[in-house]
Amino acid sequence: MLTRSDDLDILLMVVDSGGFSAAADALNIQVARVSRAVSKIEQQLGVTILNRTTRRVELTDEGRQFVESVRGGLQQLQRAEDELVRRGELPQGRLRVDAASPFVFHQLVPLMKDFRAAYPDIELALTSNEGYVDLLEKRTDVAIRIGKLADSTLHARPLGKSALHIVASAEYLARRGVPQKVSDLACHELLGFTEPKILNHWPLKGCDVITPTISTSNGETLRQLALAGNGIACLSGFMINDDLAAGRLVPILQSEKFTHIEREQVNAVYYKSSIVARRISAFIEFIQPRLTL
Repeated sequence: MLTRSDDLDILLMVVDSGGFSAAADALNIQVARVSRAVSKIEQQLGVTILNRTTRRVELTDEGRQFVESVRGGLQQLQRAEDELVRRGELPQGRLRVDAASPFVFHQLVPLMKDFRAAYPDIELALTSNEGYVDLLEKRTDVAIRIGKLADSTLHARPLGKSALHIVASAEYLARRGVPQKVSDLACHELLGFTEPKILNHWPLKGCDVITPTISTSNGETLRQLALAGNGIACLSGFMINDDLAAGRLVPILQSEKFTHIEREQVNAVYYKSSIVARRISAFIEFIQPRLTL
C-alpha cells in the first residue's frame, strides 16, 4: 500500500522539475534513487505514470490523475497537522540529537534557547561524536551528518551545503608567507585529521592527500590549532564563518578550490518509522532555516 513517503515526494519533484536529473539536483540525491522511487510506485500501482524520453518525461493520463490525487492528499494531511499545532498539541517527550562537536558548538547551541521556547515539552539530549554513530545502538533519534551518505535504512533530510575553506591565521601567514599555488603547501605546516583519512583529501586542484604536521580527531580542536597560528587547515564554513568575517582566519588558494563536492553536504538522518517522528520534524524544520552553513 502506498502511504505518504519519500517516493511520493520524489515523484512530485520529477513532475515539477521536468526530469529525473533536475529532481535529483533539487533534492540533492542520486538520479538512480529518483529512478528507483518512481519505478517502485509504478510497480505497486501496476501502471505507467511517466513516459520517459531522452529529453524529458511526461505524465500519462493515469499518472496525471494519480499525481493530482497525491497532491490533494498531501495538502490535506499538511492542513491536519497544522490544525493540531494551532490547537496547541505540540510535540512532547525526549529527543536525542547527535552531531560532530563543531556542529553542536557553532550551529545547534545558539538555537537551543529559541527552540526550547517554541517547543517547551520536548526534552532535548545533545551528544557529540566525531564519527558516524549507529542510531539504534546509541539510542539516537536524529543525527546531523556532514558529507556523502551511504545507502542505508536511514531517511535523510538535506539541510544545505557548507563550503570548505583552506585557511590559516593572519599571524601564521605573515610569518610563513601566503601560498600562491597548491605546490607551495609542501613548504608549510598542515593541520589535519587522524581519522577518517578521507578528511585529509583537500578539495584543491592537483592535491591528492595531505600529510598533517599536527593531526587530531576533533574538528573544533583543528579550528583552535589554526586560530593559534599552528598552520593551514581545511575547515567547513559552518564552524568558521564568523572567524572569516572577523579576520581571525584568512582563506587562501580560493581559485584552486573545487566546489560543490559531496563533503559539503549537510543532512539530518533518522529512521523513517521512528515513533518520535513529530519531534524529529519539529526539530529539523526549526533549525534548517536558522542554520548558518
